[in-house]
Parts: sequence; C-alpha cells; structure tokens
Amino acid sequence: MTRRIDAYSLRLFVATATEGSIARAAAKEHIAASALSRRISDLEHALGVALFVRSPRGIELTNAGQVVFDRGLKIDQDIKLLKRDVQASDGVVNGTVRLSANMSSIIGYLPERLKSYTATFPHVTLALSEEDTEVVLRACLDDEADVGVGVKVDVPAGIESWFFASDPLLVVMPVGHALAGERSIRFAQALQHPLIGVHPGGSLDTLLQERAKAMGGVASFAVQVNSFDAACRMVEAGLGITLIPRSAASAYAGTRKFIRRPLGETWAARELWIYSLRKSPRLRSVQALIDALQD
Repeated sequence: MTRRIDAYSLRLFVATATEGSIARAAAKEHIAASALSRRISDLEHALGVALFVRSPRGIELTNAGQVVFDRGLKIDQDIKLLKRDVQASDGVVNGTVRLSANMSSIIGYLPERLKSYTATFPHVTLALSEEDTEVVLRACLDDEADVGVGVKVDVPAGIESWFFASDPLLVVMPVGHALAGERSIRFAQALQHPLIGVHPGGSLDTLLQERAKAMGGVASFAVQVNSFDAACRMVEAGLGITLIPRSAASAYAGTRKFIRRPLGETWAARELWIYSLRKSPRLRSVQALIDALQD
C-alpha cells in the first residue's frame, strides 16, 4: 500500500520539529503522542528517508528533515492563508486576523477598541502578539501579521500606515522629588538624576540613548526592567525617575504616589501608527480592523 503525503502529517511534523519534542507537539496539537509518532513514521515511509534522529536525549532533524521542515512550514502557512481566503468569500466576516502591536499601544489604547471590534464581528478571531515596533513592521512586511501598531517610523515600500494615537513621553517621579515643582522637564535635567530604564534594547531605550548621545551625554540607568509597571514600582520605591509613554504612566502611575510631568522636547511628542502590507483588495476582516482602530 502506497502511503500518501498529506497536509495534516506535514503540520504535525512541523509542530514536532518546532517544539523539539513529540510529547510537547502532541499536547499543542491535541493529539495522542503515539498517534503523532505514527503519523511521522508514515511520512518518513512515504518519503523514503528518516526525518528525525531519535535518541534518549530527544530528537534532531536530519538533513532531509530540515528540507521537509522548511518546505512544510511554507505549505502550512499557505494552507492557513487559503482557509482565510475561502472564509472571506462566503459573505460572512470571519477567520483569524493577526495583529502585532507594541507594549504601549496594548496597555493604553487597544483593549477597548478590540473589544468593540470583536463585538461587531463575533466570528473573527484575533491573534495578538506583543513586539517592538521594528519587529511589528517586519512582521507586516513579511506578511506574518495582517495589521501592526507601533511608534511612528519611516516605513519601507509596500507598507501602508495610518495615524492611531498620540502617546507623548512623560517624566514620572515620586512625590517630593527635586523636579516635582517643574511644569515641564528637559531631557538634560532628567539625565542629572538616577533613571529607571525600560526594556533594554527596545525602541524607547534606543531613542533615549540616541538623544543623550546627540547631546554629548549618556543615558545611564540606575535600574533597568522589562515592563512599564515594574519601572513605576521602582519609582515608587524611590530608586529613580523614569521616562515612559503617557499610556503607561496613566495605567501604572496614576495615583497620588507619583508626579507626572511632560518631557519638554519636540521628539517627545510620540505618535502611534497603524501598519499593514499594501494589498488590493484586503480581507474584509482585516480592513474592518484597520477601520475600527482609526475610529
């Protein structure tokens, strides 16, 4: 009996290679490990080659397995896109919309708008991932995200963009801080005090480093954390001040324990924009999300 190469077996193989474990892949794909292992064995017989090297330490791709993985990953993505296109043609706005967004947009602006969108289009599933703006743009350009939201930047050819929200940078400090009496704080003033940095290597961190360097200084952080809420906790404890978007300051530093002041620099007038790969026509679910985010 000739064994066939089917899309489901390819999908299970890709999942196993990605997870590096039959057990983990089986759990992710909601299939028994024994059944998944049988599918992979059938695929190996159909191709006439071993795809994995199995050992007590786990599994590794063979050279042939790497070829099948690369091709199988593309086939799996093509099938998902085919499913979305078919669903979009039946007159109902449905399917899955892939949304990639940066941290501040998720904290400050997206939740309510996404709630309204899903209420209007209950048959649409939103797949939301949090990324830096640079990664958001790359995901849109590579067609791995249908819609992106991030800081305003120069966009590459092929990407369309729309204004989303103003999200200027603020200086957040504890009550009683030496700068609390200022109505607006210059960046040079802030640099004279211990700073709490957020997400080393991220877009905000990079911006502050570049601006400090342009002034002939350096943004030296007393403490660095990976989230805005953690930065505000450090400020609350008296470890320093932090420069964060208004969305994050409103969410995590809105109590009387904090003082918030505008960062008095033209470059602090930060904006968030919507990004999407130029397509004509777009899936109705994708266009509907872009429209909803602009309301």
